[in-house]
Amino acid sequence: MPTVAAAPQAASGLLGPVLSVENLSTSFRVGHEWKNVIRDISFDISPGETVAIVGESGSGKSVTSLSIMGLLHKHNAKTEGRIMFGGQDLLSLAPEPMRHIRGNEISMIFQEPMTSLNPIFTIGQQIAEAMLCHRDISKKDARAETIRLLEKVRIPNAAARFDEYPHQFSGGMRQRVMIAMALAGKPRLLIADEPTTALDVTIQGQILDLIKSLQEEEGMAVLFITHDMGVVAEIADRTIVMFRGDVVETGKTADIFYHGKHPYTRALLAAVPALGSMKDSQLPRRFAIVDVKTGVATGDTEVADTVDHHVTPVLSVKNLTTRFDITSGIFGRKTGAVHAVENVSFDLFQGETLSLVGESGCGKSTTGRSISRLVEPTSGEVTLDGYDVMNLRAPGLRQMRRSIQMVFQDPFASLNPRMTIGSAVTEPFVENGLGSRKQAREKAADLLDRVGLGADMMKRLPHEFSGGQRQRICIARALMLDPKVIVADESVSALDVSIKAQVCNLLMDLQQSLNLAYLFISHDMAVVERVSHRVAVMYLGEIVEIGPRESVFDNPQHEYTKKLMAAVPVPDPARRDIKRNISVDEIKSPVRGLDFVPPVREYREVSKGHFVQL
Repeated sequence: MPTVAAAPQAASGLLGPVLSVENLSTSFRVGHEWKNVIRDISFDISPGETVAIVGESGSGKSVTSLSIMGLLHKHNAKTEGRIMFGGQDLLSLAPEPMRHIRGNEISMIFQEPMTSLNPIFTIGQQIAEAMLCHRDISKKDARAETIRLLEKVRIPNAAARFDEYPHQFSGGMRQRVMIAMALAGKPRLLIADEPTTALDVTIQGQILDLIKSLQEEEGMAVLFITHDMGVVAEIADRTIVMFRGDVVETGKTADIFYHGKHPYTRALLAAVPALGSMKDSQLPRRFAIVDVKTGVATGDTEVADTVDHHVTPVLSVKNLTTRFDITSGIFGRKTGAVHAVENVSFDLFQGETLSLVGESGCGKSTTGRSISRLVEPTSGEVTLDGYDVMNLRAPGLRQMRRSIQMVFQDPFASLNPRMTIGSAVTEPFVENGLGSRKQAREKAADLLDRVGLGADMMKRLPHEFSGGQRQRICIARALMLDPKVIVADESVSALDVSIKAQVCNLLMDLQQSLNLAYLFISHDMAVVERVSHRVAVMYLGEIVEIGPRESVFDNPQHEYTKKLMAAVPVPDPARRDIKRNISVDEIKSPVRGLDFVPPVREYREVSKGHFVQL
């Protein structure tokens, strides 16, 4: 790896910058006026250096990267300033010279790989196309180079997977394909726009390790855009903090973390839960919330204990199994089954939060949906607030579902875009015949106040709210039926860090005042550690470890639990050069043949209430 030694030298400024941005401003046309969204941004990136732009949604991070790449529509966007690359001002280049640079000397990885890949072409064709467009190379050589790139980004059995389509790859493997495509032109600068935000924590760890390794091998400069301060600490030499279109602080990453001066920087850092920070707390703990104007922190207090494990659980699940048939042929003959949930058992008590954690495809969400029979379980026993859920017919199901409500990951998809917020929140109350429309509006107004909104917002439509506000609306709607249990299915995963902290605090406050039980489904181990009383770790449809939160986090026993925890980004710049060396194997398939008989699982009790699968 001949370029490894060059990276520190470049980062120290002994070589000229690969990219120099000077007084960059970008405006968008709104009606007949121009609205300025980023203002007078300046920064340099040297060869081998990683510069992170960090901030929340709307701060201008992605607009900055799109401005550099020249991907904004000329009629609706106006970019001013200078972007110097290779002695040329990119803003003054004609379309054809810019096309030669874009995807060749400067490459970009986007947040969602499935929308960036064409579903009707094989991944090999799509990577090879980038080479055929920018390099004088034959199709045969392009194929060989593509396979080499796939191997470079650690895709197992690369030659065989050249002819596979995007849908045949997991999310993490699709993101690796995008990285291979970005490297096809051997770029001098790689722009990574939220490349790990939508990924499971173990896949995120693999991608971060991969980018570090490739940077060492290729000597690339990297512009890394994210809102995750843990990721910034692990990957960035220097950090630029953006807030509402302005750069509010910039400097070496360690200085930003240890001596951040701007209140917004401190607010971002305070909102990041650090894995292991709960060692001295026996109970869930609220997040610290920092005022972005004053820098004053509030919250960060332990939640009072209201859980009584000596009473009857509000939810009891025994040997729950959910399978989905696989059929083939014109007669739809059953050929196998997806074993999504396999022999899962647990209890949940009033006022308690039980978190289900694991990677995508492990069966977390199917478990939540099976309990309320939004998905039909194959077998098992579910008792909810006195109901034998498995034997209910339609009228009973309707009555039972008043006791259990879901809060989903994407609040915008959960709300009817043509229905006002008032109508959306009051609808469950009215449809279940719990009172008049006047009573529904009064209760909705009270709940909207409790979740930090207001009754005056009831006439607005969903698009008039931010993501965090929409999630608060969904929580208010779930509370309209006075449920005993709320299934929060990745309900904070898509939110910015400070909004995530606010929503988690809201959920804990509501739990205290209403004695709610939460089944909290998540892959974010740091958030889970903060909000949970107990934790269950799922792998391939089975619970492999379950117990009190402090016991599971302080003394993890199952190898998969240890793997999940090792992959969590830690907001500590001292870990900048650490690589986790996480296995790149994809999670195994839950598809089984007709003759498959699940093995009988045995569990060992490690400590009181802490069980691990043998």
